[in-house]
Amino acid sequence: MSCFSRVLVAGGTGFIGSHIVDSLLRQDIEVTVLDNLYTGLLSNVKHWKDNRKFHLVRGDVRNSDLVKREVADVDAVFNEAAVVSVSRSVQNPILVNEVNVGGTLNLLESCLNSGVKRFIQASSASVYGNTETFPLSENLTPNPVSPYAVAELAAESYAKVFYLVYGLETVCLRYFNVFGPRQTLSAYSGVITIFLNKLLRNQQPVILGDGHQTRDFVYVEDVVEANMLALNTKKGVGEAFNIATGAPHTINELVSNLQEKLGKQHLKPIYKRPRQGDIRNSYASIEKAEKILGYKPRFSLEQGIVKLVEWHLEFGP
Repeated sequence: MSCFSRVLVAGGTGFIGSHIVDSLLRQDIEVTVLDNLYTGLLSNVKHWKDNRKFHLVRGDVRNSDLVKREVADVDAVFNEAAVVSVSRSVQNPILVNEVNVGGTLNLLESCLNSGVKRFIQASSASVYGNTETFPLSENLTPNPVSPYAVAELAAESYAKVFYLVYGLETVCLRYFNVFGPRQTLSAYSGVITIFLNKLLRNQQPVILGDGHQTRDFVYVEDVVEANMLALNTKKGVGEAFNIATGAPHTINELVSNLQEKLGKQHLKPIYKRPRQGDIRNSYASIEKAEKILGYKPRFSLEQGIVKLVEWHLEFGP
């Protein structure tokens, strides 16, 4: 049981944020969602609209006055508000910096002047960049290779400094490739969502690159559990943690798995040039999160895909 009773989730109508909202409300914790609905969806939280402990505020984390007002009455903050896309950051690095860095700084500063006890910052495995050292561990020197990765590292650094300088308890979670229900389909979506929707529409999946690049896919329920552990940890403040499974999978392997689950083996992949800013390989060591947070992922890629396919077949994309 959490010792926190009132929590703000910035970006709480989004893919991961809405699942965090679900978990908090199921624990009878009062939740305020702050979201500009830029990529989030009201449908992700509509099942809570009549719950007296759920509050939705439409607004932007870049709005200092609004952030100060909404943070004033909570004792913990989850920051899931971000522009989450390497390719979009290449197109518009200023926007990504304003939201991912400036928005985070707004939240952190507001927390100092209120009763906030804990701040959980969503970060990204992209901070590691291209490296030949695997698995990726938190003691590696970050080497961002996209504006998005630079912004994530800056936001993470601000969170750590606010702990070291001001004493605000912060925990940063470096998400690897998160997938699961509610992941929005767009040009910037995670590859599993893009491939799944292509196959469901009887279209050939498009692989950027040769398909031998590796990723560490982590199911959203495991990510939510990591956030709950970060909320309540006594030992992990001021630290960053990899949130993944520790198991690498190639993109070719992923597509084959999805084809098999959907009976779409006849839809052969189309291969195109890789995107600028994409990294070749990425998979994590989760030893630190296991040891300090008590994190233990419950879903393999295959198990997560089964649950995701079931959800899509029941509720649609």
